[in-house]
Amino acid sequence: MNEGIKITEVSAAVIERADGQEFLLACRPEGKVYAGYWEFPGGKVEPGETHRQALDRELHEELGITVTAATPWLSRRFVYPHATVRLKFFRVTAWEGVIAPIEHSGFAWAHIGADPGVAPILPANDPILRALALPPVYALTQAEHRGAAAELARLEQALQGGLKLVQVRDKTLPAAERAAFAAQAVALAHAHGARVLLNAADAAADALAREIGADGIHLPASRLMDLAQRPDFPLVAASCHDPAELAQADRLALDFAVLGPVSPTPTHPGAPVLGWKHFGEWVFDCALPVYGLGGLTRHSLAEARQHGAQGVALMRGW
Repeated sequence: MNEGIKITEVSAAVIERADGQEFLLACRPEGKVYAGYWEFPGGKVEPGETHRQALDRELHEELGITVTAATPWLSRRFVYPHATVRLKFFRVTAWEGVIAPIEHSGFAWAHIGADPGVAPILPANDPILRALALPPVYALTQAEHRGAAAELARLEQALQGGLKLVQVRDKTLPAAERAAFAAQAVALAHAHGARVLLNAADAAADALAREIGADGIHLPASRLMDLAQRPDFPLVAASCHDPAELAQADRLALDFAVLGPVSPTPTHPGAPVLGWKHFGEWVFDCALPVYGLGGLTRHSLAEARQHGAQGVALMRGW
């Protein structure tokens, strides 16, 4: 942001039902800027408050509930005609009390990944709706170690269990074998309603992704840092290892990033690790959903979200 511009800090809540399938939107009342627009509830951070304290206070005032479980998520800066705001979003998964539109003209539950069913929605919230559609687990294939047939069988079992997002990695497979495996993985995933990204180090991999009907590409960090604009795919992600790479993924408006290694991993023995403290600090001001990677399992998901992660990226435990 330009120096001298006043930024209004705001805490916003993505309130999710227990099944994880629906979230709440509230309608701004008459007399307020953007009256009639739908938004995620929340409000300004008052002097001396943390973002979490502001979230708790605002939801009590606006909806009459007491938050009992919330995790930090995305940050988003947006310039409205009347103000420049930084919204810190939290995912609220438990509360006490009955939700009531005390300071809104109404509220509605919307299904994650579908048309919200209400309009208009404040423009700052559009990327949040897209991020909500990303699942908590991002699976990375290992056909180069397990064999293509065994990995396809493992993938089918996971897809039957609900896996929704897959990266075909396998960068050391011979080109023809990788192409055949990737095509089969895409067909299998699409049959189960899942999306697939192809790890793409160059233009040849981009061409393969289009040829096999992949949903997008995953950029290695080295290629990420060389790009001046986002590749032309519906879904683009990247591997990041430091704040500079995260900032580049943000500038290119990618759909999500993977950050690690968080913990020691057999894939890179002896490599330096971030730990969750640094992970949380680096993603706190990030507008992109970020998955933690490295030495994690499905059981790491709760801790990952406590530190601002979208979820966990797994090579073995998915």
